[in-house]
Amino acid sequence: MDLGVTELKDYMYLALATEQGVRGYAAATTHLVEEARQRHNTAPTATVALGRALTAAALMGGLLKVGQRVALKWEGTGPLRKIVVEADSNGSLRGYVAEPDVDLPLVAGEYDVPAAIGQAGLLTVVRDLGLPELAEGTVHLVTSDIGGDLAFFLEQSDQVATAVEIGVALNEDGSVAAAGGILIQPLPPYEAGTVEQLKERLQEMPPITALLAEGQKPETILDEVFRDLKHTLLSKYPVRFECNCSRERTYEALVSLGREEIQSILDGEGQATVNCRYCHEEYVFTREDLEGILATM
Repeated sequence: MDLGVTELKDYMYLALATEQGVRGYAAATTHLVEEARQRHNTAPTATVALGRALTAAALMGGLLKVGQRVALKWEGTGPLRKIVVEADSNGSLRGYVAEPDVDLPLVAGEYDVPAAIGQAGLLTVVRDLGLPELAEGTVHLVTSDIGGDLAFFLEQSDQVATAVEIGVALNEDGSVAAAGGILIQPLPPYEAGTVEQLKERLQEMPPITALLAEGQKPETILDEVFRDLKHTLLSKYPVRFECNCSRERTYEALVSLGREEIQSILDGEGQATVNCRYCHEEYVFTREDLEGILATM
């Protein structure tokens, strides 16, 4: 599926203030969130929730080393039920929401993501760090607004004070007008004082979606956040919606079902249609395809 929006690149910058022992990431994710909206045909509230989660994954991706991956899963009692997003160290992101049709009334002009996710639930983060076992951590949802939950997870699981701001703004037609996020953490030995000061500054500044909508870039936003600190802006990290599914992988998954199950599909539907839950790409295997698989078994 080629939606064209990925030609307009989203990206993330890292700012380091080594003397004060703090780092910050700022990401513009407007186009990848819009691609997710189009792929999953999400209603407005679901779009904002999924977009915030994808932006959270992008920010978490900045914390990864080369070759590492992270997956985040929100599960709550609200009508969205579940949001799953994944990111790797190269800036590839994908994700889905279990109930993409969810749309709730606005509350004080804001999309009611907390009610859509539900106040009771869990955030699970799984990191593939290239070790024999995956690193997994789980916390209870404290805000159900994505950003607050991510900050709470990092403070509880990693024992690192963290400031997070994530936003998604929509146009009247439901398309994505602006999306992005900021994550600030201390450097070792992890003194939290400067992070608290920068958290207050974030609260004083306009929302990141408003800044992005005005045409500001992640690097200029970081410069404003770190304006009183001697800091360095490091490399631009591209971020994009990109799924690693393929017809070849789907073929292998069908083969793994075994002869009996494939014969059952042939006798019933006559063909197999497999839809990737992360990107909604559809792979169709005709009767001839399935008979070809059986012939190789």
